[in-house]
Amino acid sequence: MTFAFDEIQVTEVPSGTIVRLIIKDTLKKEDYEHFVPMVEKIMESRDKIRMVIELRDFKGWSAGAMWEDTKFGLSHFNDIDRLAIVGDKQWEKTMAAFIKPFTTATVKYFDLETLDAANAWISE
Repeated sequence: MTFAFDEIQVTEVPSGTIVRLIIKDTLKKEDYEHFVPMVEKIMESRDKIRMVIELRDFKGWSAGAMWEDTKFGLSHFNDIDRLAIVGDKQWEKTMAAFIKPFTTATVKYFDLETLDAANAWISE
């Protein structure tokens, strides 16, 4: 079975813990079943985390994945301090704005060309 996400990276910086998800293609429910437990395990031992979601050649979510994403957002409403969404399409920027009501995190969108700026912002 192949998954839409390539990897999960965890980095400790003075400002906290950064979890980076690199996602390609279309997210499916099975992807969430695989990576959500990993992210939740990281969250267990931290007050809050920061996340970078890097979307590369992203085509969207399946219906089941959208539901899993909504459940994750509601379950971890207060667990994320900052969320950087990095992508290359206008609709991804719109999705970043859509996410804001489902989290107390500060959410910002960055184009792939400005990945360095996203990394600097998430590490502040």
